[in-house]
Amino acid sequence: MRSKIRVKICGITNKQDMDAIIKYDAYYAGLMFFEKSPRFVETKLARQLSLHAGDKIKKVAVAVNPDTRFLDEIVENVPLDFIQLHGEETPERVKEIKLKYQLPVIKAIGISEAKDLKLVSIFSEVSDQLLIDAKPPKSSILPGGNGLSFDWNLIKNIEFDCPWLLAGGLNSKNAVNAIDLTGATQLDLSSGVERSPGVKDENKIASFMSSI
Repeated sequence: MRSKIRVKICGITNKQDMDAIIKYDAYYAGLMFFEKSPRFVETKLARQLSLHAGDKIKKVAVAVNPDTRFLDEIVENVPLDFIQLHGEETPERVKEIKLKYQLPVIKAIGISEAKDLKLVSIFSEVSDQLLIDAKPPKSSILPGGNGLSFDWNLIKNIEFDCPWLLAGGLNSKNAVNAIDLTGATQLDLSSGVERSPGVKDENKIASFMSSI
């Protein structure tokens, strides 16, 4: 594994999978708080997983257009290192959440064509990190985690003004190409290391981590 590459594995739903991603040196664990996702975890389970992991990995709460009451419950009960916003949150909402919870915020941005990149500069000013993902199909109920890539050439010459993660259809077969083409130093994936939605595969995790 290239020492400078940090990996976020999202959609952790059980202690066995948490142990596996820690074993293979993932840097972040994503806990999904979006009820329509097959990787959804309730607050009680998320707390158990976070406490189980301790300080061995950075815990990221992934939420979609969350209201303040919802975030209050998560932050008060689950030890976290980051909040990831994966909906249609505005820059003002990002700033509000950062101020209220005093946690760094990762803002996800869906990309399918060049015009989508205007959001990169807008959210770079208010976010601690960006997650650059494939824009979901209009028919999808999920804002991410669809296992789809976008045209990485769209971002290969971009100078990002804040740290960022590349997401969307990553797996052990395309990760190196993604890194070489985009210059990404952080990768985010979920389905690429799963046996089924919400259930990770330790062999796929090992293969992915050794591929980079």
